[in-house]
Amino acid sequence: MSNKQHFLLSAKARTLSVRQVFELTEQQAFETFKEVRWGKGDNVACPLCGVLNKHYFIRVRRQWRCKDCNHTFSVTSGTVFAFHKLPLRIYLAAIAIYTNAVKGISALQLGRDLGVQYKTAFVLAHKIRESLMEQRDMAQLSGEVHIDGAYVNGHIRPKNKKADRIDRRLAIHQKPTKRCVLVFRQRALPAALQSQNNSNDATIGATKTITFVVKSENQADVIKLADRVVVQGSTICADESPAYDPLHAKYDTKRVNHQTEYSTDDGVSNNMAESYFARFRRMQYGQTHKFGIEYLANYANEAAYREDTRRWPNGKIFTDILTKCVQTKTHHDWCGYWQGNKRQAERLAA
Repeated sequence: MSNKQHFLLSAKARTLSVRQVFELTEQQAFETFKEVRWGKGDNVACPLCGVLNKHYFIRVRRQWRCKDCNHTFSVTSGTVFAFHKLPLRIYLAAIAIYTNAVKGISALQLGRDLGVQYKTAFVLAHKIRESLMEQRDMAQLSGEVHIDGAYVNGHIRPKNKKADRIDRRLAIHQKPTKRCVLVFRQRALPAALQSQNNSNDATIGATKTITFVVKSENQADVIKLADRVVVQGSTICADESPAYDPLHAKYDTKRVNHQTEYSTDDGVSNNMAESYFARFRRMQYGQTHKFGIEYLANYANEAAYREDTRRWPNGKIFTDILTKCVQTKTHHDWCGYWQGNKRQAERLAA
């Protein structure tokens, strides 16, 4: 039996603390944003004309004036944090807290930790999720890919009297907000295991996760999305749902019947997908409690990101999230959200 320490319990996993972020001065927070966005040095890029230059710096306001188009901009101009009203240190602290919440974090808890009202924390958390969604890696998966689907927003509370209860399995009685989260997970290759873990231990699991939101687990959406994100010639592992039947025509498809077993005698399973949904459900039940369908794709992608970075040091995750935030353009859905400027359509994959 191996006594090897779990990575998350090791010192290597803890390279950043929220205390360190709160101890930053506002100038240090400014320099952190600037370095992540434009690198070291005095050259910065104007978000309006895109010219990289040593633009005029207005030291009192911590802003630049573009030498080419005369546009005045700050370190957050043109990013998802544009028009910020809080100190920059608070935004860095929000990302640090978000990073350390391995099962997700509610807006109420984030607001308490930061000392801001719920509305501010809600929008701030969603800006981070939007950045993760906008900057996600959509390169195709290869090797062994596990697929599965899970339904959300479908629970119908039964009536008190048995005579008043309905058959909740029938389509006519389903909620119109019921959606299916479809996940594709690439299992770690043996070569990757040896280089990352210095052993043949397969507990590292999956290396990349891509999620989609569809109205139901059906054949048309499954084959369309598989063609988009899975390389031809890959091996696909799925359960016995009829939605995955067309995959046999294009991929080496292996199935497992969950009514009789979790994995076959040959080792076929879709456990990589199941492990994703384990985290996803814990985020749903333990943190957010419910998902609005307009932002369900963002929540599903957040759980995928947390799964893919679970073996990264938290300092690396913090830098990666901050980089994604400064690379994401100012988002229409999160400017004036509480004044009524909300997303009107959900983000369906097919």
